[in-house]
Amino acid sequence: MFSISPSQPAATPRRERGLRLALAAALSLAATFAGAQTVPLTLEQALQLATQASSSNRAAQAAIEASGMAAARANQLPDPMLKLGIDNLPLSGQDKFSATADSMTMRRLGIEQQWVSADKRQARQERAKRAVAMEEGAYLENVGKVREEAGKAWLTLLYAQRASRLYGQLEQAMADDVAAAQAAHRGAKATAAEVLQAQMELAQGRDDSRRAAQEVASARIALARWVRTPFDAVADAPPAMSAHLPTIPTADLEHYHAGVLNARRAIDLADADTAVALRERHPDWSFEAVFNQRGSQYGNMLSFGVSIPLTVNRGQRQDRDVAEKSALGTKARLQYEDTLLEMRSQIEQMSLELDSLRERTAQLNATLLPAAQQQVELSVAAYRGGAGTLSAVFKARRTLLEKQLQINELDKQCALTWARLELHVIPHDMANQPRTAQ
Repeated sequence: MFSISPSQPAATPRRERGLRLALAAALSLAATFAGAQTVPLTLEQALQLATQASSSNRAAQAAIEASGMAAARANQLPDPMLKLGIDNLPLSGQDKFSATADSMTMRRLGIEQQWVSADKRQARQERAKRAVAMEEGAYLENVGKVREEAGKAWLTLLYAQRASRLYGQLEQAMADDVAAAQAAHRGAKATAAEVLQAQMELAQGRDDSRRAAQEVASARIALARWVRTPFDAVADAPPAMSAHLPTIPTADLEHYHAGVLNARRAIDLADADTAVALRERHPDWSFEAVFNQRGSQYGNMLSFGVSIPLTVNRGQRQDRDVAEKSALGTKARLQYEDTLLEMRSQIEQMSLELDSLRERTAQLNATLLPAAQQQVELSVAAYRGGAGTLSAVFKARRTLLEKQLQINELDKQCALTWARLELHVIPHDMANQPRTAQ
């Protein structure tokens, strides 16, 4: 089904190959729709296009690259320092400003290296890896947000198209009724009032159709913001809307939802910060070697030494840094627990809402809609048999339309709830690919 697993930064060639493949796939898919705009856009295609086109996703990929570079250099020693200078240069007397006349004057050439212990460098590198994992988690969470918003935009357009078709069908039926009423009036079988009533209903139906068409156009613009590809319509094929998250144990949510995963990785990063702070309690030594050159009549000299920082106030400096990082670790753990509980609560609420909307839709389809359709049939039969009025036909058709739109709106709410519940979860194959390959 779905899963999210930690991943390490990929090598640069692998990332470049993945990026080229992703760009090729995006261009191929975009070319398909650019060349055949009449092909309805499916939900999966919309999600794929939105994921590939999102600038925020590419920004998150760049952040992963940056963190990977930081992790690669975290285990390195600091650069050595070249030291040049002149010692004991005379400022007065017959040898003033001479670098060779006085035996104490020396030209100095040295090198200094700060030595960082292996365990400290390893702790820094581990901390950098945890930072990469955090950036990858942020990327996965951003992908989930993009997929959710694109999915909701696609579903909104789908049900706007359906509503527009319903209004169009009613408008066509009313146009047929106007033509029939006018013919009946010419044959002295209908009154002028009935013709006028039919024309008024037709005018209202046309206005409703225009309003529905405007809503379709607005929904199309909203979806284009995510997919960035021209299209005429979306495919009338809504997803099955089966919910998987409600069946997942709370303790396993971090393997399926990027928000919970990020909260877990925040704990790992805080622990890595604490480990670095513990090792920073021991100062780094600096080693120095210096060659001292004097005048040709004097011997040259070699100096060497070591610099050791004195932690004279460890309780107020290094120990407080460790305490700070430890407290941040406690904060991350408490936030993880809160995130887990909040996510479970949201899942249960959305699952309850989804089930309720499904039941309501099924009930209306089974009882209300057939009754409204039968009412239209009876009113039309009565009118044709001379026992009913055209106004009753219009009223019955308007009632049927209202019920159809009511069910369509419930279907839309159900689909949007499903999108909020399920589309934020990252598919297993996407989670395990290098970030730049998606």
